[in-house]
Amino acid sequence: MKKILIADDDPDITMLLASRLNANGYHVITTADCSMTIKKAYLEKPDLIILDIKMPSTSGINVYESLKMFSATENIPVIFITAYPSDGIRKKVAEIGADDFIAKPFKTDELLPKVKRLLNEVAS
Repeated sequence: MKKILIADDDPDITMLLASRLNANGYHVITTADCSMTIKKAYLEKPDLIILDIKMPSTSGINVYESLKMFSATENIPVIFITAYPSDGIRKKVAEIGADDFIAKPFKTDELLPKVKRLLNEVAS
C-alpha cells in the first residue's frame, strides 16, 4: 500500500484529502506543522507528499527545500496545494522543481490522476 503524507494546516482540507485517498487504497499520514512534516517525511518515508504552501511558522516552499537537502527525503515527489494560486506562486513552484501543483478548491477528479501518475500507477 502506497503511503502519502498530507501537510496542511486546514483540518477540513486534511480530512477531505485523507478520506479520498484512504477510499482509493492509500495509507495516509497527516500533519499541520512544518517541522513535523520534515520529521514525518524522514521517519515515515512516504511515497508522496501533498504540501500546502501557506502554513504557520514557515512556508511549504521552505519545507520542500529542506526535504530536498536530505538524501532520505530528496526523491519523494511533492504536490503543492494552495488557496492562493497566483502566477508568482506557480512560477516559484516550477522554478524549485516541484512535481505538481493544485489550486484550492480542487476536485478529487483533478487530484487522483496526479497522485497516480506520480506514484507510477498510470502512464504519465
